[in-house]
Amino acid sequence: MYACSYSGTVLGIDGMVVTVETDIANGLPQFDLVGLGGSAVKEARDRVRAALRNAGYDYPMQRITVNLAPADQRKEGSGFDLAIAFGILLASKQMLPRPERILILGELALDGSLRPVTGVLPILLEAKNAGFTHVILPEQNAAEARLVDIIVLPVSNLEEAVNYWKEGLLSKNSDLIYPESETGKTNANQLPPDFANVYGQQFVKRGLEIAAAGFHNVILVGPPGSGKTLLATCLPGIMPNMTIHESYEVTKIYSIAGQMKRESGLVEERPFRAPHHTITATALIGGGAQIPRPGECSLSHGGILFLDEMPEFSRHVLEVLRQPLESGVVTIGRSKQVFTFPARFLLIGSCNPCPCGFFGTREKQTCSCSPQQIYKYRSKLSGPLLDRIDLHIEVPRVPVQLLHNRKAEESSKDIQQRVELARAIQCERYHYRPGCPFNSVMNGEELRQFAQLDKEGQEMLQLAFETLGLSARAYDRIVKVARTIADLDGASNVEVAHVAEAIRYRALDRGLLF
Repeated sequence: MYACSYSGTVLGIDGMVVTVETDIANGLPQFDLVGLGGSAVKEARDRVRAALRNAGYDYPMQRITVNLAPADQRKEGSGFDLAIAFGILLASKQMLPRPERILILGELALDGSLRPVTGVLPILLEAKNAGFTHVILPEQNAAEARLVDIIVLPVSNLEEAVNYWKEGLLSKNSDLIYPESETGKTNANQLPPDFANVYGQQFVKRGLEIAAAGFHNVILVGPPGSGKTLLATCLPGIMPNMTIHESYEVTKIYSIAGQMKRESGLVEERPFRAPHHTITATALIGGGAQIPRPGECSLSHGGILFLDEMPEFSRHVLEVLRQPLESGVVTIGRSKQVFTFPARFLLIGSCNPCPCGFFGTREKQTCSCSPQQIYKYRSKLSGPLLDRIDLHIEVPRVPVQLLHNRKAEESSKDIQQRVELARAIQCERYHYRPGCPFNSVMNGEELRQFAQLDKEGQEMLQLAFETLGLSARAYDRIVKVARTIADLDGASNVEVAHVAEAIRYRALDRGLLF
């Protein structure tokens, strides 16, 4: 007795449809699960056996063989439970086959109830391309599943899933619309801090506006208490809105990582990730024993990765950022396969000029660090890493007079409007290409076409190049920042004033901060 059902799994950031073949033959009672499944997959036999019996179905006391095809691809996760249970019911004639192409996802509890699974969105996108028309899955995954043009049949237990199969594939809940507050949108009490509450620091705010408009990496350097962390946490409030392509990419990543909230839909707010300085390289970049999972770099895709007190991170951890900062992807190799995760994020870091924080400052406090301590502290940030950061911004302490007066400052909403206008210019310039149409990702050809400098700008940049000893990468990044400044000003060409302002944000190259 043979039966076939269909389920799915995730490979990297993409989904894969898995054929679940079930054969029941005479012989001593035995359950064999083949097809290169991981430990969670192999344990399905015990969950399926208990769930079938507790739900009132017969479990065949014969030799059961289940194959997960293609058999040469590693499979992880517990989402095959429901498909395996359906295969046994079909092979034992307790259910009859249906002509529709139906995908089945879900983890079974021992009492027959269903638990949610991860990676639903990429799996269903692949299933839709493969011609599947229906999906049966746990009701907790229904909102995410409805992002795909496929008929969603949400269930809470095995009995409901079998009834759908037997009585028809029309769900009474298929048109359920969840309230807006339960989608991926940010609630009012989760809004980021507003720049209106940050007094002074006009130069820093201008730098962060440029960073948001062109998706440029930033490092903030200043003494303790100058507001570096507050300024960084205000940055999400001025970031441009996500495109539908970016939203789908971010939602896929969070679905694979299992970080989608219950009954949440499309992620529409740019991520803001702030890992602790004790994070490992694997947790930051992604990885795993068999099938890698996305790390903080990929979870920050399309958004912001904030590293507070960067020199407190391990140097090895910081150095793994080089590839994603340059290419926008993370590539993880395994013995049989290479996995690629998107990781185009805006890096914002903060640090002090020395361990105590008062080296070279104008305050009355004097630095108590020895030269060896200062050298060890600064050496955590290597030259190649700093070369990949576009904006180096000094954050001085706020004068006490500003704290006394507390005059009204420009709000994040006003700044975001200018950022959105600059983003619109870039989208039109790059023909609304998928991905991240920002100035920071311009290639060499686009630099020649869209960021050509006039004679005065070339002379100024040449002088800076010779004086500061800039690398070719730093040269290009200054031009990209100047192009963003020109977009904020509504200028079609990059002028000498834009180049001059961009050079001001290379303070580390000028030796003004370290």
